Amino acid sequence: MSRSAHPAGPRYADVLHEGHYTPPPADLNALDPRVWSRTVTRNADGVVTVGGRSVTELAEEFGTPAYFLDESDFRARCRAWRDAFGPEADVFYAGKAFLSRAIVRWLKEEDLNLDVCSGGELATALDAGMPAERIALHGNNKSTEEITRAVEAGVGRIVLDSFQEIVRVAHIAERLGKRQRVQIRVTVGVEAHTHEFIATAHEDQKFGLALAGGQAAEAVRRALKLDGLELVGIHSHIGSQIFDMAGFEVSARRVVQLLAEVRDEHGVELPEIDLGGGLGIAYTSEDDPREPHEIATALRTIVTRECAAAGLAVPRISVEPGRAIVGPTAFTLYEVGTVKELPGLRTYVSVDGGMSDNIRTALYDAEYSVALVSRSSTAEPMQVRVVGKHCESGDIVVRDAFLPSDVAPGDLLAVPATGAYCRSMASNYNHALRPPVVAVPEDGKARVIVRRETEEDLLRLDVG
Repeated sequence: MSRSAHPAGPRYADVLHEGHYTPPPADLNALDPRVWSRTVTRNADGVVTVGGRSVTELAEEFGTPAYFLDESDFRARCRAWRDAFGPEADVFYAGKAFLSRAIVRWLKEEDLNLDVCSGGELATALDAGMPAERIALHGNNKSTEEITRAVEAGVGRIVLDSFQEIVRVAHIAERLGKRQRVQIRVTVGVEAHTHEFIATAHEDQKFGLALAGGQAAEAVRRALKLDGLELVGIHSHIGSQIFDMAGFEVSARRVVQLLAEVRDEHGVELPEIDLGGGLGIAYTSEDDPREPHEIATALRTIVTRECAAAGLAVPRISVEPGRAIVGPTAFTLYEVGTVKELPGLRTYVSVDGGMSDNIRTALYDAEYSVALVSRSSTAEPMQVRVVGKHCESGDIVVRDAFLPSDVAPGDLLAVPATGAYCRSMASNYNHALRPPVVAVPEDGKARVIVRRETEEDLLRLDVG
């Protein structure tokens, strides 16, 4: 079917979205810089480029679907966070967002620390040369093996998440003849404005020890008594994809209050607090994330004010941006396979990936943007649903989007802001092969940093 012959789906006047009419973008060929990484642009031929390389060239060389990561943008965001907080604070990249050997090397080169939450992430960090003292180990159910490896390696801190873990880490450290630096994760009772499954500071959830009811205070008492532990601070985290700083203000106030209680009861002023991560990024043009310098200024102001009121020295602040660094730096490139109009309902555009490379839409009702990137188009906007190729009705990549009405099989579509929680949460559902991650620096010399899986990889694990 020719591009010009394809029947169009519903137009703006026919589309009701969340109770109000949503107009199409003024220019479907425009690329919102809030959503796309810094070197992404459209060339004179209408083809989108990253690092000076066209997506058509990249698709030919690396195939689709594939994640393309703007290396210079990633590094620039690392520097922005490091410079915003300065030498008096610590920035830990949250490895769960996306981690690979290359990412670890870039973090090391850009002077960021690394937060890991599993044995696999720890192994990757150590293998790629991250100094152990710049690593923090997180997680609500760390195994004995994971703790042992972390203590043996000499990680900078372990975040304690339960009463059992306090004893477990202390026992392992004493057995190894070490004194392990630790923080205690507390739940501060702040429910961030986010999806239920990614809100992490209200009491009814699996992470941390609650301030309410005295669990956190009791955890401090127990940790201070154990020779294998050096309690250095308190850790909190209120959720993910947060734009409003009000939750951080309440959280910081309650954490500082706990520090004051620790001082009054034990005569000890803990020197560190970690306020977590969770700062939001722009997935669509309606999102308005804060810049690192704004976040740093706000958090310093909050902590300084609360410490002054409590008569405490200002502790060293740590933050854990993951999504905020890597999320905006990558896009996923797909090829259109079929375009199916359901008259009077909607048009489905199917691509060669789906929920196996981006589960967030199905899991969190996450919203994404999408663009036709292999050419420009002056065709009338058409609202579509971009879906994957999996045998699942919930296999949705972008729930509601506008694309040119001449979109057709063979076109390339790109979904921006997929650097975080896409490859790291990817699966082999339907025995799909997980896509590669391709780094594209400013000189355009693209290289694979995580290779595409093959059928041989799948069969190698199937030993039956």
